[in-house]
Parts: sequence; C-alpha cells; structure tokens
Amino acid sequence: MKTQSNWPARSLSPRVRQSKLRPTSTPTAGLVRDTVVLTRNGEVAVQDIRPGEHVITRGAGLVQVLAIGQHRVLSRAISIAAGSLGDTRPDSDMVVPADQQILIRDWRAQALFGCDQTLAPASALVDGEFIRDLGLQVLELYSLQLDDDHVIYAGGLEVVGGARPELDLRPAA
Repeated sequence: MKTQSNWPARSLSPRVRQSKLRPTSTPTAGLVRDTVVLTRNGEVAVQDIRPGEHVITRGAGLVQVLAIGQHRVLSRAISIAAGSLGDTRPDSDMVVPADQQILIRDWRAQALFGCDQTLAPASALVDGEFIRDLGLQVLELYSLQLDDDHVIYAGGLEVVGGARPELDLRPAA
C-alpha cells in the first residue's frame, strides 16, 4: 500500500518506532483529519469545526460543540471501504480507530450481534476484505466535546461523538 503525506494513517516507519508514541491500552476514539461531519452549516471537515458551532446528532438534533481535542496516538486503525456498511455508508473510504463506536442498525446488527441496532467498535466489524484491520498506525484524532455523548454523522456513518457507548438508541422523533 502506497502511503501519501496527507493520508490520515501512516504505516510505522523506523523513525516513528523511535518516537515517544507508545501503543495505547485505553480505548481510543475520535475522527481522523478530513473526516466530514454534518453540522448546522452543512458538511465540515472535523479539523475546521470550532467551539460554539453546532453538529447534527441522531437523538438530540443540533448540539453545540463545547471544545475540540486534537491528539496523535499510536493505535490500531480500521479501514472501511465506501459503501461497505450500506449504500452510502460510509460515503467514501475512511479510517477510524479500532475502538470507535459505530451505530449499526440494519441486517448486520441482527447477523453479527443478534439485535436490531447496536453500537459496535469498528474492530468488531472487520471482515478482511471491505473492512480491514490496518494494525498499529499513527493517527491524528479530533474529538468533539459535546454536552453529553451523542451519535453524530461523520463520513456517512453514525458514530459516537464521545467516549462512552451507553446511549439511548431509540429512533429520533
């Protein structure tokens, strides 16, 4: 796989191995640079969202962004091919941390988890062909701090905008 300088996940090179980054043992969630998030102003790259702006959530409509965190981590990364979780889910190829919670609410939820809908870590969706484990990667992650954990729309997927997976998954009114 050829890597590019603007690619959000970079393979480990000897230089990175000698850096101070260590694999994280705590769950890592967030959105990689250039992931498009649905906001009041339309689709906006995650790194361009500012505190005070509003993101669209599944259960609470518009929610204000209180703060944005940015960090580089050495973590397992999952590559999700465009359309592998539905017709336009995601709408383009994307990379997410292995622990990123994704809302699954179609036949996959029933087949994989025995329920109508569930939050699943990206790593649980790996099939080796369309959803692949890239192993340890250096990821530049952005975390949106909201008033609570919410399911937000990012890259055509429904993902948790916080760290806790305990959410009310009832359909939006």
